[in-house]
Amino acid sequence: MTNKEKFLNLLGLATRAGKLISGDETTLTSVRKEKVSLVIVATDASEGTIKKFTDKCHYYETPMMITCTKAELSHAIGKSRAIIGVCDNGFSRKMRELMKEE
Repeated sequence: MTNKEKFLNLLGLATRAGKLISGDETTLTSVRKEKVSLVIVATDASEGTIKKFTDKCHYYETPMMITCTKAELSHAIGKSRAIIGVCDNGFSRKMRELMKEE
């Protein structure tokens, strides 16, 4: 099993544990409130979306990764999304480790 597969499985697990939020506005609001420990943006999200989240995450010092396609992320969490916020430090730490090694 590749690290990407492990990462996507972990996303599914975090979804079932209720530790994810998804969608542009919901995630943006949570970043502003500093309730998110990691923001995941799909590689095929629009340039405007990627820039908006890069700027916000940089400003609020929230870790962010641009990884996987919308289809992969959506399949992992069971909803069609390009933006996901992880609200749990343990999950976000493990996800960052997995994608660093990729």
